[in-house]
Amino acid sequence: MNNSISIFGFTIYFYSLCILLGIFIAYYLINKEAKKNNIDKDFIFNLVFYGIIFGILGARIYYVIFSFDYYKDHLTDIIKVWNGGLAIHGGLIAGLIFIYFYCKKKKQDFVKILDIIVPGIIIAQAFGRWGNFFNQEAYGMMVSKELLQKLLIPGFIIDGMYINGSYYLPTFYIESIWCLIGFTLMIIFRNKIKIKKGTLTAFYLIWYGVGRLVIEYFRTDSLMFFGLKQAQIISIICIIIGLIILFNRKRELYKE
Repeated sequence: MNNSISIFGFTIYFYSLCILLGIFIAYYLINKEAKKNNIDKDFIFNLVFYGIIFGILGARIYYVIFSFDYYKDHLTDIIKVWNGGLAIHGGLIAGLIFIYFYCKKKKQDFVKILDIIVPGIIIAQAFGRWGNFFNQEAYGMMVSKELLQKLLIPGFIIDGMYINGSYYLPTFYIESIWCLIGFTLMIIFRNKIKIKKGTLTAFYLIWYGVGRLVIEYFRTDSLMFFGLKQAQIISIICIIIGLIILFNRKRELYKE
């Protein structure tokens, strides 16, 4: 599968385009919601701009660390992010750390800001996952074409998952759909239901955590940590944190 195009001598990778598309959509949504909450646009721009930089660096460093058996012999490949190799959890951790300290510096409510940005994050993940399709990565176990057809997987995805003579489960596609559903629910909650601060953040942690926990079971290229799939470990931690946040929100509701 062709994973790039050449325009005026410049090579443009579809992997990068998918990530950029997700970023632009996320920024638009975050900025729109921030205006409703009377949050300074310069604060949001800087938050997103530097958050993306730290997020990408964190995602790459995280991936390289857990794939060091390969990169120790291919050091120049570390900078080749257009070939794939951005771990979402690494990006989330690095981005979260930056956002926390930036909010603290600017005297902004950290949790309130998270509630504003998490819908943007999950929709960016939904679009970003399509970069894996063009790079033919982040797929699952070997399956039959008939099974993929029964699962109502679009034909062009089935064709793209025909790799080295076999068909594979497009886990990237399943995760993208899961993120889109989560995004839709979050927008409905935010616009139609009066929810307490922190609820959207908790929902994101639980929703994405559960989805990734299950999807990762079927993946064949997972990053490992002492024989365990590290993405599942992080997903469980996210679910627990999300449940703790919801429990605390519920207690505060009763106190009121």
